[in-house]
Amino acid sequence: MNFKTILYELEEKILTITLNRPDRLNAFTGQMMDELILAFKEAGQDDDVRVIIVTGAGRGFCAGADLEAGGANFNRDAKNKGQKTSDKENLEWIRDGGGRTTLAIYDCPKPIIAAINGPAVGVGVTMTLPMDIRLASDKARFGFVFARRGLVPEAASSWFLPRIVGISKALEWTYSGRVFPAQEALEGGLVRSIHAEEDLLNIAKDLASEIIENTSPVSISMTRHMLWKMLGADHPMEAHKVDSRAIYELGKSKDVEEGVNSFLEKRSPNFPSKVSKDMPEFYPWWEPKEFK
Repeated sequence: MNFKTILYELEEKILTITLNRPDRLNAFTGQMMDELILAFKEAGQDDDVRVIIVTGAGRGFCAGADLEAGGANFNRDAKNKGQKTSDKENLEWIRDGGGRTTLAIYDCPKPIIAAINGPAVGVGVTMTLPMDIRLASDKARFGFVFARRGLVPEAASSWFLPRIVGISKALEWTYSGRVFPAQEALEGGLVRSIHAEEDLLNIAKDLASEIIENTSPVSISMTRHMLWKMLGADHPMEAHKVDSRAIYELGKSKDVEEGVNSFLEKRSPNFPSKVSKDMPEFYPWWEPKEFK
C-alpha cells in the first residue's frame, strides 16, 4: 500500500504501523486520518496480520493535530468555504477526525499494542486509548490539552479514558490540560510499563510474539470484541449470553481440539482457524452505531 503519512510493515505476522511525519513530530492531519482508517481496515481483513503495533518515527509519537493553519485549524465552516456544517445533508462534515480514527481502531478485530516512543499530546494520546496495551518509553510525555485550546476532549476519549484510568484521574488530566511524564501515566494506569527508548519496540514485538505463538486468532479476536463491548453492557447477563454462545460454537471447532491436544502433548499449538472465515455464526452480535 502506498501511504504518505504512515509506514505499513508486516513481518512474522506482526504489523507495525509507524506514524511517519517526523519533521512535524508526526502531527495528525486529515490524510493521516484517512490512511490510518484504511490501514486498520486492511489489517483486520488480512489473516497474515496477527498483532498490530503502532509507534512513531523520530523522537515523537504524535504531537497532536497539525496546527499549521493557526487559529482557524478547527473551523469547519471556513474550511468548507462557507457551507454550514449544521446542515443535515452536511452532517458528516462535523465528525471529529480523531473520533473516526479511534472508532476504526475500536472496530479492528486484531490485538493492538501502542509503543509510545515520545510525546503523545491531544489526538496523539487519545488515538491510543482504543489500543489494547500501551507501552511507553522513558522519553514519552502525555497531555490531554484540549481545554487549553478552547476545545473539549475528542476522539471519543470521554468514553475511553474514564474506563481506562477512572473518572477522577480522567477529569484531573482533562481539566488541567497539563503535559505529564511517563511515570505519572504509569501510576495513573494509562500505560502498562516504561522502557528505555532503544528497547521499546523490541519489547512490544516480544509481547506480540507471545500472543502469536500461543493463542488462537479467532479466540483473540472474539476476546477483544467481548471485553471492549461489555464495557457498555448494563448487566453481566449480557456477557453471559455472548460467552455461552461463543463457548458452545467454538467448542466444536478445530481450534479447541488443537488447543487441548497441544496442551496434553506438551507442544506448541498450530491453530488452523482464520478470523476471515471461521468466526462463530452469531458474530457480530452487536448492532452498528450510526452518527446522526
